[in-house]
Amino acid sequence: MAAILGKKLGMTQVFREDGEVVPVTVVEAGPCKVTAVREAERDGYAAVQLAFEEVAEGKLSRAEIGHLKKAGAPPLRHLAEFRDEDLGAGAGEGPKVGDDVTVSAFEAGQRVKVSGTSIGKGFQGGIKRHNFGRGPVTHGSHNVRAPGAIGASTFPGRVFKGQKMPGQMGARRTTQRGLEVAEVDAERNLLLLKGSVPGSRNSVIEVRTDA
Repeated sequence: MAAILGKKLGMTQVFREDGEVVPVTVVEAGPCKVTAVREAERDGYAAVQLAFEEVAEGKLSRAEIGHLKKAGAPPLRHLAEFRDEDLGAGAGEGPKVGDDVTVSAFEAGQRVKVSGTSIGKGFQGGIKRHNFGRGPVTHGSHNVRAPGAIGASTFPGRVFKGQKMPGQMGARRTTQRGLEVAEVDAERNLLLLKGSVPGSRNSVIEVRTDA
C-alpha cells in the first residue's frame, strides 16, 4: 500500500496526447517522514505513521517535539496513521522509522482514495442539504422551501432520530474513492489527480492506494 499526506492546492486541467482535456486536482504531496511503525504483535494492529508540513518548533508541544526528534524528524505539524494488514508481517519488511515518503511511491494511472475534511457550508435547509423538492410558489403558497411533514402524529407522538432535516452541512471527514492519478511530478512533489477531492484549498488530505 502506498500512502502519503499532502496539501490541496487547487484545480486545473491537462491535455493528454490524444487531445483529451482532463480536469485535475493539484496536490502538494510530501515529502513525509515515517515517525512510527505499528506492529500487530506489539500494538494490536499494523500501521505506518507519517508526518507532514514543517512548522516553527514553538507551535508544537514538548511531547510532539520529543516524538518527532526520536524519529529524526524536524518539527512537523500534521501526523496521520495509515493502516495496512501487510505491514509489520515480518522483520525487515515495510518502511522504517526515519524513512522519507515521496510522490515517487505513486505512478500515473494508479487508483487512489483521498480523505479530507469537506468544505463547511454552515446551516442549510433541506433543499440544499438533502436535495428535497420545493413546494408550489403560486396561489398564496407559504410552503416554498419548507421541509413539510416529518411523519409524527398521535402515535408515536414524537420525531424519530435521524430524520433528514435542516442543519449543519459539510465540515465532515469525507473519503473519495476510485480517483485516478493523472500525473506525478517528483521534482516538485506534486500529484495530479483526475477529478475533485474533498477539502478546501490549502487543506491537508490523505492519499492512499485504492484496492
